[in-house]
Amino acid sequence: MRNVFVMDMDERDHDLWRRTPTGRDCRFHRLPGIEGFQVGGIDVERTLDAARRVLDDFDGPVDAIIGHRGLPGTLLVPILCAERGLPGPAPEAVVRCEHGYWSRLLQSEVTDAHPPFAPVDLDLDELRPDLEYPLWMRPIDPASPEPAFRVEDARGLARAVERLRRGTRRFSRLFESVVERVEPPAEVAAVGRHHCLAEGAPHGGRIAVEGYVHRGRATVYAVLDSVDFPGTPVFLRHRYPSAMPGEIRRRLADIAERVVEHHGLDSTTFVAEFSYDPIEDRIDIVEIDPRPFQSHTALLELVDGVADHERVLRLALGEDPDLSDIGEKGYPVAAEWYHRRFRDGVVIRVPTTGEVRALERTLPGIRIRIVPETGRRLSDMFAQDAHGYELARIVTGGEDELDMQAKYEYCVKVLRFEFEDETARGNRLPRPLPLRFSRPHAFTRRRTGGIAP
Repeated sequence: MRNVFVMDMDERDHDLWRRTPTGRDCRFHRLPGIEGFQVGGIDVERTLDAARRVLDDFDGPVDAIIGHRGLPGTLLVPILCAERGLPGPAPEAVVRCEHGYWSRLLQSEVTDAHPPFAPVDLDLDELRPDLEYPLWMRPIDPASPEPAFRVEDARGLARAVERLRRGTRRFSRLFESVVERVEPPAEVAAVGRHHCLAEGAPHGGRIAVEGYVHRGRATVYAVLDSVDFPGTPVFLRHRYPSAMPGEIRRRLADIAERVVEHHGLDSTTFVAEFSYDPIEDRIDIVEIDPRPFQSHTALLELVDGVADHERVLRLALGEDPDLSDIGEKGYPVAAEWYHRRFRDGVVIRVPTTGEVRALERTLPGIRIRIVPETGRRLSDMFAQDAHGYELARIVTGGEDELDMQAKYEYCVKVLRFEFEDETARGNRLPRPLPLRFSRPHAFTRRRTGGIAP
């Protein structure tokens, strides 16, 4: 049995790792990491030392170290792997991806499929980015608590700059400490904590391309669509596989593979997010992430028969991540839906664990995760979009589009949330346009026993 250490692994992750084909012959151990990050700061050396002590005190070989859940693991695990000579992406390659400005510079060297961009010095009295409106003002640091702001005009720019200037540290301790370990080029080094990034606002739908890099060669294995709630900038769902024409998917894969290789990534999975405007036939890179997204895991498992954890594990063990030999496939299509509320309030009831499990047993091919806790104000929840608060994430596998939609609508109808609205204090968010699905039909009998909503 091989020993694999996973930073910030929880019980659900552990179950998923263990049911992968390679994971059946591994023992999984948890590394500490995220505890300090969620409360506003993380001491990188202290966190690394805590992880090192766990590894050093382990009575046995350390065969792999994985950071699958995002920050801080994305930045810290490559350091631990490099120290022990284990497979993993080079820390500098990861920083190139995570540093908003550095990544844009590298993208521009191999493709024009990116929005116009420019660093902005927030300490200057007058800021006029040489970009057309609309544009985005966003932090350079991926761990920054500051959000990105969409700017439509000069007044909106002034408001965004004022909000961004309020931050006492525009680079988090996590990001700044890791960047100090690498040697960025002079153009990148000149852009520090007093800067943010201005980018042209891309048009069109969002598409994610997931792949891996093995022995320096990037390979795309999945293309997924992201659909917003009508009239809002927040996600309604992610769909796999993409419904885009094959020619568009091939163009996206080619751009992603060239850009990721140019960043110097290796021995890792990655996600490249794009926008695609079908009217202008325009592709723009949104961002490059040196890891898979948690929101994709269940979709790939439902459709392909195995989660992307299998590729992550094989790469961490130095093995070939190609899964063309994996056997039976699952549903033809799957989606992760974001059940949201577009008004603030205090949560006074959420669906119980028993209610959720009963619903999952009733409708095979669904998985539900409840997001808020009772007694919590929605606007106080961690990592929430300012345009719509998450109540649940609902994954549905289906025989076709209508099958997926019917399952989602049934779950929304059955899951019971209750709120105490305080109109004077509660945020009133723009209401989304009504969802207009095709008429739902009875769920596929072979999968669900003929249960209809």
